[in-house]
Amino acid sequence: MSDLLCRKNEIFYAVLHSVTIEKGFMLAFVFQELILINEEHIILYNKDKRMILKISKRQNSKSCTKCNSRNLFLKLLLIFLCMGSVTKTFSQLLTVVDVQTGEALEMATIMSTQPALSAVTNARGQADISEFRNLTRIEIRMLGYKTERLAFSEIEKNSFRIAMQLSAINFDEVVVSATRWSQVSKNIPAKISVFSPREMALQNPQTAADLLGATGEVFIQKSQQGGGSPMIRGFATNRLLYTLDGVRMNSAIFRAGNIQNVISIDPFSIESTEVFFGPGSVIYGSDAIGGVMSFQTLTPQLSLTDKPLITAKAVMRYSSASNETTGHFELKTGWKKWASVTGITFSKYGDLKMGKYGPDEYLKKFYVLRMDNTDHSVENPDPMLQTPGAYSQINLMEKVRFSPNNHWDFQYGFHYSETSEYSRYDRLMETQSSGLPAYAVWNYGPQVWMMNNLSATHKVQNPFYDRMTLRLAQQYFQESRIDRKFNHYRLRTQREEVHAYSGNLDFEKVLQKHKFSYGLEYVMNDVYSRGLATDIRDGSAIAVPDRYPASKWSSGAGYLNYQYSVSDRFLLQGGVRYNFYKVVSDFTRHLSFYPFGFNTSGIQNDALTGSVGLVYRPDESWKITASAGTGFRAPNVDDVGKIFDFVSGEVIVPNTALKSEYACNAELGVSKIVADVLKLDFTGFFTFLDNAMVRREFQVNGADSIMYNGEMSRVYAIQNAAYGTVYGFSAGFELKLPEGFSLSSRYNYQTGAEEMDNGTVSSSRHAAPAFGLTRFSYQREKLQLQLYANYSAEVNYADLNEEERQKTVIYARDTNGNPYSPAWYTLNFKVKYQFDPTLAVSAGVENITDQRYRSYSSALVAAGRNFIVSLRAGL
Repeated sequence: MSDLLCRKNEIFYAVLHSVTIEKGFMLAFVFQELILINEEHIILYNKDKRMILKISKRQNSKSCTKCNSRNLFLKLLLIFLCMGSVTKTFSQLLTVVDVQTGEALEMATIMSTQPALSAVTNARGQADISEFRNLTRIEIRMLGYKTERLAFSEIEKNSFRIAMQLSAINFDEVVVSATRWSQVSKNIPAKISVFSPREMALQNPQTAADLLGATGEVFIQKSQQGGGSPMIRGFATNRLLYTLDGVRMNSAIFRAGNIQNVISIDPFSIESTEVFFGPGSVIYGSDAIGGVMSFQTLTPQLSLTDKPLITAKAVMRYSSASNETTGHFELKTGWKKWASVTGITFSKYGDLKMGKYGPDEYLKKFYVLRMDNTDHSVENPDPMLQTPGAYSQINLMEKVRFSPNNHWDFQYGFHYSETSEYSRYDRLMETQSSGLPAYAVWNYGPQVWMMNNLSATHKVQNPFYDRMTLRLAQQYFQESRIDRKFNHYRLRTQREEVHAYSGNLDFEKVLQKHKFSYGLEYVMNDVYSRGLATDIRDGSAIAVPDRYPASKWSSGAGYLNYQYSVSDRFLLQGGVRYNFYKVVSDFTRHLSFYPFGFNTSGIQNDALTGSVGLVYRPDESWKITASAGTGFRAPNVDDVGKIFDFVSGEVIVPNTALKSEYACNAELGVSKIVADVLKLDFTGFFTFLDNAMVRREFQVNGADSIMYNGEMSRVYAIQNAAYGTVYGFSAGFELKLPEGFSLSSRYNYQTGAEEMDNGTVSSSRHAAPAFGLTRFSYQREKLQLQLYANYSAEVNYADLNEEERQKTVIYARDTNGNPYSPAWYTLNFKVKYQFDPTLAVSAGVENITDQRYRSYSSALVAAGRNFIVSLRAGL
């Protein structure tokens, strides 16, 4: 052994004294080991990057007299061998693991603010931190873990291996939704919630809508299986914005009624989920009034060694309430400059079974069968089974990454989602005055979504930016509605297609205490719509109008967001955005059905929005925020050109005089960490919506009624004719208990009022009742346990929105026979055991007490007692 050490010392000595060494430069690979020379030491690492020998230069020169006496020829030979093996500067690898299990932590973020640098660990928990060399403050963060703050020299002393401790008690989540760039949540005046991959693996959400609901801060409405319409701070549907990998998913036909587009996102492909609360129009533009739901999909991971990085994962899941079976497969491959990730998910759902204990009004007592060319109302043998409701869905994802050097990063993503045809449950519960069903058929056709997304990121410090990202995206949306009235011969199909194109150019520049985020955006939607009908008696075609006119919707914008760090404790932020938009519609195909008096219409207008905010941190345990801002929603094709009956005998027609609606919001937030074991937070908000687009009575060529769908119908149109107010708060706590136990809770209260079609003021339709989530958890090494309760308050008849009162079929009846939404709760239990890094089993029971309940405004009755089991295996 002493001879070996001496030989290594000799190599070090020869190299040290024969060449000029740049500080911290990795010079050579010798005997499959790595030599690092700096000003103080000579360090030897093995092939696993572990330090096996550390020699002081002074000690080396004194203790190796025997080595120093070797002849010059040997020195020159060693230098030649070492220099011949040098091909590039060594990429210093940091490994991040869980302190309890030793498991590699994927997606840990390594950050520096001065200069602005960031890196993310791969599936092996590794990240290249060579760019961080010599820095005195490096922050290592991961959601659910205690943040580590170290100098590069300290990381080096730890042999470039960091073990992180579990802890939910911090303000240090890394988020991107606030400015499109990674930053720490403690420096953001807005409220942002982050849902961790670890929590998602435990909860096992069936859809992206269920994933949002699992945060305990987003209320989910469902009209049917295959549904999921989020409500945030009293807003929903086209007053909320969805983004995926930084690309807006809202199309020009997003409507005011409940939508289910979010289920197109595969929860298995999600790397992180963020919810930005309040107006986000400065960064995201139109529709970002109530909030922004930002989804980041899996990032292809580069290999940081000469060996390819190849990982695979397969997931199988079963849930009993709907006989759901889901299979997911994922493959990640990475080389030094190229990487890819491939994912496929297929889910099949049967009819959903409701709980046993609850209102009888929720039972599904009949369904329709067609026999002998006649529709029949058939008694449901199992009224707790919500039939018809079965459907299936497939999701595909392919992402490719090319990183030629430390300055450029290119990524291409392909996403595809398609559902089967599925029933709209609420319409199939409606009955005629005779008691017979109103519809024999009311289905959504396959919902198809496809995205092609190309991004190029450039990192360089120049006078204009430190980081720049260009995003180009093309999306395709397809949806349809298929309906036929009970014992009627006409089967109608309305099919819509949207081709969406977008380009975003975003920049970030940091100048000491000043941070600038700015950029440009252009979006164009091409809308195609066709109405078709068939006589089911003989298959002949029947002429029907299209749902929308052929239309183009476009928007262009520029924005600037500025942050000023007055001190380590005080930060100011402000932003402004200018947006122009244009809608052009062609009604030629509608003229044979409606007496409009015009062929085309156009709207062209603009919107100016802004925001200001501050963050004050008296010390590391406090965070106090205040902010005010505006948001807007520009009229889209659904507002301008949609023609449909929202109730029997009433029809919506186009209005070409629409303008944007505006929201003004103010909020105050306070968070406090007590003794590193308790975190308290409270956020209060008030929002005023002006120029709101609502349905109001209208006329067509002086007539207040027209023939539609075979009957004389009262005419309505969307108009800027109302206002609304919403206010409320969100509060929560997280308590870290001894021995791996923890307790957390979230409670959300919102209430509001809105001006209705008839000019009266009613409760806000999309202000969900007070709701919350309380969790009691245990986590120790490989085991996770969680007992939790979901709950929602009652909405009595007096507080029920006027439009909701008309939907008697989805509500229970109070003692006076009036519709209302009862309060409800569920008790649930989840467990996950990680046998090793490649094998995990999770299971759970939802709605243990088998409650029969409907979430507010939902038609679908929630699942009864539901057993879930899932197996995850990988390599």
